[in-house]
Amino acid sequence: MRLSYSSLGTYQTCPLKYKFKEIDHLKEPKSKEAVFGTLIHSTLKFLHEPSLIPPTLEDALQHFSTGWNDAVYDDPNEERAAFSAGIDMIRRYREKNDPKDTTIIALESPFQIEIADASGRTHVIKGIIDRIDKTSDGYEIIDYKTGRKMPSQADVDANLQLSVYAKAFLARYPKEAQRLEHLTVSLYFLKHGVKLSSSRTAKDLQRVDDLFLETIEEIEAGHFEPRVNPLCDWCGFQKMCPMWKHKFRDRLPGTNEEKERAVREYLDSKRTIELEKLRLMKLQETIFEYMDAEDVERLFGPSGILERTRTKKYDYDPEKLRNFLEPLGKWGDVLAINQTLVKKTLATLPSHTRKVVESEAKIPGKETVTLRVKKTLAEKEESL
Repeated sequence: MRLSYSSLGTYQTCPLKYKFKEIDHLKEPKSKEAVFGTLIHSTLKFLHEPSLIPPTLEDALQHFSTGWNDAVYDDPNEERAAFSAGIDMIRRYREKNDPKDTTIIALESPFQIEIADASGRTHVIKGIIDRIDKTSDGYEIIDYKTGRKMPSQADVDANLQLSVYAKAFLARYPKEAQRLEHLTVSLYFLKHGVKLSSSRTAKDLQRVDDLFLETIEEIEAGHFEPRVNPLCDWCGFQKMCPMWKHKFRDRLPGTNEEKERAVREYLDSKRTIELEKLRLMKLQETIFEYMDAEDVERLFGPSGILERTRTKKYDYDPEKLRNFLEPLGKWGDVLAINQTLVKKTLATLPSHTRKVVESEAKIPGKETVTLRVKKTLAEKEESL
């Protein structure tokens, strides 16, 4: 099987979207974010490509402006804001990165590396590395990011994409495997003008194989369930997805208006309750301030009494508690499985061990059914 980092990411985010794209080969329109990112990458490549006369900042801005596609934006204000953000990214990048100060050995370099599963079958991981630099004592792999979010250093240290790129680099320069401490992997966040760097160990690179092989196994087993996630709002396959079916239904004669009204009323009531809770919280803060100022714990109103109560919670030292209860045969009575801690603990186990534990130790529990209200994309953007 051939699998890129991006397709692996698609499968991890939503297996059904992976099936639509990679197996059914359905076309998904490029999002405006993807079009924007592609043009920024193209501009930075233009800026760093060898030439007799190195491109100036003005040349780079002209390249960006010429490639700009305003047709992907429905809102003129959004289009102007995005264009301005792109200009700022390029200007800030060029101010901090003079092409004369770097020794670049590869730009947008494609790669293919092979991994073998337990049966000896060979699979291919493919992708493109934005940039590889020669440094004073080794090499640096750089991947550009155009999104708003900038992760923590810990996230960069664990970033799978950088591990894949490091593995691909070593396939091209195998002697550098003995000098991993001289290989730097970096994410350059263009919106913030910040580069976060990390390193990789042989163990990190082995995890690449393990994760890709696990994913390949799940794909070959036909696991393509839909998975609702924050990226759904930008997915081009919503109309085909069972999790979004109701949003795009045809309003045919005979549609059950009573049930549709129940949906609307539930959402309206839920929103009213949330607003009331917020109002009550603010009122409570004012009332507590009033109690503190008057040095009282009870306030009297026309329709009732408000009384402030204080509840103190206590924890127990596990070892001391065990010393008391175990001799009495009562220690087992206070033990309980904490699902959150179990999940965190399992996440630290090797993938094979984790699968064994989950297959052997998991038992069906009580199913609870609730309604959860999520914001629409329009509401999310309104709250920004």
